Amino acid sequence: MRGKNYLLFLALFIMLTSCSTGRGRQEVYPVVHYKKTYAVASWYGPKFNGRPTASGEIFDMYADTCAHKVYVFGTRLKVTNVSNNKTAICVVNDRGPFIRGRDIDLSYGVAKKIGLVGPGTGRVLIETVGRDRSYVKSVKIKIVDRSGPFAIQVGAFTVRANAVRLKKALDLEYNNAYIRRLDTAKGMYFRVRIGNFAGIDSAISIAEKLSREGYRTLVVRAGIEL
Repeated sequence: MRGKNYLLFLALFIMLTSCSTGRGRQEVYPVVHYKKTYAVASWYGPKFNGRPTASGEIFDMYADTCAHKVYVFGTRLKVTNVSNNKTAICVVNDRGPFIRGRDIDLSYGVAKKIGLVGPGTGRVLIETVGRDRSYVKSVKIKIVDRSGPFAIQVGAFTVRANAVRLKKALDLEYNNAYIRRLDTAKGMYFRVRIGNFAGIDSAISIAEKLSREGYRTLVVRAGIEL
């Protein structure tokens, strides 16, 4: 009987814990400390507040976010200021910094938590602690036939500076990103694209990679105005 009671208890425990996340909670990958690295951190705030990040989210200088050149969007990082041992958890939702000698850009809110606002820059320890899966996107395709060439649209903006910033983020890994201007009755748009690709399969393959990284992607015929 003792053995049966134990098995019953174990089954109930598994059932309860598997349902404990609740509705509305972000599902994340298992929290694992699988990489540690020392880096030079800086922070950004008012100048970029309210502007779109490379992931498409609007930058909130008080949110627990950061910009990094390599980690995919949604990566959760534990950042420790080695000068005072203060720590904070932040989510990568942007690309940067683009200044030589700096490795990670923290939001003002995160920088304040670890005492980095005053100094401006400092040495930190970065530990990866999982990923928020909601950042993984799906590829959208808008073509009428399979005749190319094709392009991948990653963003469209009414402010050119925002398009330039996204292109700079894509330039870290891709050498064929460009900005295409479109004048419409509603105003001017600056579309950031990668291409061109002769075949649809090549375009979709790169678009899928970008989507897994957290970019919003749309596969189109090159030259088609959207």
